[in-house]
Amino acid sequence: MTELEKLRESCLNCRRCALHETRTNVVFGVGPEDARIMFIGEGPGENEDSQGEPFVGRAGRLLDDMLELIGLDRTKVYIANMVKCRPPRNRDPLPIEQEACGPWLERQIELINPRIIVCLGRIAAMHFIKPDFKITREHGQWFEKDGRRVMAIYHPAALLRDPHKRPETFDDLKRIQAEAEE
Repeated sequence: MTELEKLRESCLNCRRCALHETRTNVVFGVGPEDARIMFIGEGPGENEDSQGEPFVGRAGRLLDDMLELIGLDRTKVYIANMVKCRPPRNRDPLPIEQEACGPWLERQIELINPRIIVCLGRIAAMHFIKPDFKITREHGQWFEKDGRRVMAIYHPAALLRDPHKRPETFDDLKRIQAEAEE
């Protein structure tokens, strides 16, 4: 059993915050253990909670399409979330929940050791890039954090709600593709 598999097994029994009380499944993450690119969202939704896998609903299908546009798919990237259990009514994860789940994600990042982290949406960007991150102004910009290239793009769910943001997201994806090919 790999270190990542051991971490996943431990995480499945997590009770560090109240989110465990309403979850169906822990949504740990998926992808190759040596992925060079890691996508991180905020937390699982209803479909993810029922299936135990991140980004499997409508937003997940859109994420798959976005990856395909730049020659990637789930076999080449690692996909995880800030919190591993679904917040009620898909609300933003509370700071206390993010803090409780933080060690799981930090260890995932340490074990996978991606060169690029892509934050899917504002919540992840505020954690990984800076607390006052403004997704409408700063999406698509590269930041250097702990020796990694980090960028935030609009969350796929936001793109479903507002398709007008898709052209700028396409530009962001092309920047990710260019960085990945370096």
